[in-house]
Amino acid sequence: MDMEKYSFIARIPDRPGALHPAVDVISRNGGNINRIQFDKRIDPCTVFFEVTASSLAREEIARGLRELGYLQAALKPQSFLKLSVHMPHTPGALNDFLRYTTAHQANIARIDFDDRGSTPHTLSVSLNLEEEGEVTRLLDELKSRYRMEVLEYDTSGKHLDDTVFYLRFAQSLRGIVGDSGDAFLLSLLGDINHVAQELMNRGKDPKTVFESVEKTGKTLKETCGPGFYADVQAIPLATDLQLVCIQPPCGGSIFLLDTPGECVMVDTGYGIYHPDTCKIIRKEAPGALERLTKIVITHADADHCGAGGLFPVPSLVHGGTRDIILVSNRAYGSRNQASILEEVYTSLINLFSRFTPPRDMVLFPTAGEERVGPFPVIGEVRAGRHAFLVLEGLGGHLFGQVYLYSRELGVFFPADTVINFEFLTPERAQYNTLAINLVTSVNVDSGRAREERQEILGIVSRTEGSYHGGRSECLLCGGHGPVSLLRGGRLMPASPLRRVAAE
Repeated sequence: MDMEKYSFIARIPDRPGALHPAVDVISRNGGNINRIQFDKRIDPCTVFFEVTASSLAREEIARGLRELGYLQAALKPQSFLKLSVHMPHTPGALNDFLRYTTAHQANIARIDFDDRGSTPHTLSVSLNLEEEGEVTRLLDELKSRYRMEVLEYDTSGKHLDDTVFYLRFAQSLRGIVGDSGDAFLLSLLGDINHVAQELMNRGKDPKTVFESVEKTGKTLKETCGPGFYADVQAIPLATDLQLVCIQPPCGGSIFLLDTPGECVMVDTGYGIYHPDTCKIIRKEAPGALERLTKIVITHADADHCGAGGLFPVPSLVHGGTRDIILVSNRAYGSRNQASILEEVYTSLINLFSRFTPPRDMVLFPTAGEERVGPFPVIGEVRAGRHAFLVLEGLGGHLFGQVYLYSRELGVFFPADTVINFEFLTPERAQYNTLAINLVTSVNVDSGRAREERQEILGIVSRTEGSYHGGRSECLLCGGHGPVSLLRGGRLMPASPLRRVAAE
């Protein structure tokens, strides 16, 4: 009999022994619990299960949980209602009021009354209601019997309390990803909860996980269209070759190697930024999109390849980059390949950023004997008459990451191995910390990433060539931040940056 892993979310009453019947249903039907997570500090009623079972057993487990009234198979929006009610100071007055709230299935989140307080005849009560129609009916009944004021009425989920934390969080996610079905959101909640469980076991605050997920999605959504901008540098590399660096609000930089006859793009930014990025390119490099012949993808993170499928040209990639895209796990090919943090983060960022990876992928060759420092040379990319070596990284940041290098022009593209953190704007720096909160490190092998960085800085410091315009230092075109020069051990912007809006 084929056994598979299934997920269940249970909504369990907050009373002693309530969890036992759910576990009993799973056990009686031959399910093996691989994961269970419940933490009253987050949500006092929601339990997440991952269970290995046959498909028939899965149906029986779902049926048993449903009969208990535990199975959460839908995310019904809840309304929040806060009332100030003039309460008669007579025996049974509160009991009479609660008959109405109970009849309309209102869940009391907060209630406050004190006849010795500053408002001795006022009852303050906050309610959660599942059906919007019940709100109207309840208010009509209460208004006919009490002097009262509606202090707050919210259907967005923002004011729901932590007794329904996951429902509130799901409603927030729906606002980010659009009108997604309940089954999709429930699955997404299970994944996010798994990340929270893992990080809690490492001593992290679970609320930081949920806040980081929410901020990541909202930031990307808010920095599109009218909220989009880019910091731009344009640097002549030769009389017939211009380097354009475009830093979008979040994520990796986009580079153009633009010649009169063709343009080569290095990395694409997020898919969600594609329309705005194209507007910036048309402003800063007129005709470059029409001259675009190919894209070099340095690695498989969504902020570097997530718009590849939106350009009508082939993308040159490492085989490892192709594999990471196919399996949707940025830790693939590393010793952290089994990490749930990396796997879920990949799914989340792909979802929020409208991941549209390259469809027409051309693989770089496998490594030969030639090397630059410790990095194997695996190919060559030409922009017009100018050639750039393609170097294979050692897997510190991501398996399959590649670098571009021209000794003659004095240019090195180190992808995410060398980043000018000092000159990231505060907004970009803050956004970058959100990923660290969710995966603890953006490098799949931090030790190796540090070694690669030192090797690259050594190569850059030793590079001498025929530089354009009297420049005597090698340009570093890092995956984030400005194009820089290495001076006195510091990375300094190689040219002024201009803030450009897409509109």
